[in-house]
Amino acid sequence: MNIAIIIAGGSGKRMLQDIPKQFLTVDDIPVIVYTLEAFQKNAQIDEICVVTLTGWTDVVKAYAKQFGITKLTHVCLGGEVGQQSIFNGLMCIKDIAHDDDAILIHDAIRPMVSQEIINDCITKCREYGNAISVIPCNEVMLKSTNDVYSDLCVPRDNLKRTQTPQAVLFKQFLELHQEAKEKGITASIATASLLTELGHRVYYSLGSEKNIKLTTPDDLDIFKALLHSKRSDWIHA
Repeated sequence: MNIAIIIAGGSGKRMLQDIPKQFLTVDDIPVIVYTLEAFQKNAQIDEICVVTLTGWTDVVKAYAKQFGITKLTHVCLGGEVGQQSIFNGLMCIKDIAHDDDAILIHDAIRPMVSQEIINDCITKCREYGNAISVIPCNEVMLKSTNDVYSDLCVPRDNLKRTQTPQAVLFKQFLELHQEAKEKGITASIATASLLTELGHRVYYSLGSEKNIKLTTPDDLDIFKALLHSKRSDWIHA
């Protein structure tokens, strides 16, 4: 099987709203529903688990019923940090997951994830054991220690920007988190960082500039624009 674990545990303080950003509505549809619909309609995804905040589990279940997210089978609470939330998700699905299942971790606040991104993540995970969605770094990168100035430019040719989904086979995922626990690593910010912190290689899968993460009000504006945009006929993919 291929199982998606959607991480919806953030409070979203930088969005400056009264409710968590994953539950904000755009065109009368909650952000998390756009994300769930992408995995619902993917033919390769068998089950969906949502990891969310205290007080929001019933909301997630209600949205699933309202918007026809029939693949949602598990909802559980997140932890204090992202690493704990992912582990909670893994524990939530352990009774249905098999060792060789591909487990895709995805941010609830990346609602523009495409079918091509999901499919390539699964393909690369099954080929290499893990897969991290990435895009090239097209900007000039500066390194600073004080947020005031920089005197060092980092060559961008060697840099990638990570996104989600990030996938690992289930058995390896459990072993990864057990290894982290044994080594005292408790607050790794993403699966990609946890893999590298423990000395594992990460393998690239397809990402996209459109696969944006909704962190600030500006991101929400971009998301709204993308929802209503259409590529010109003369532009080829």
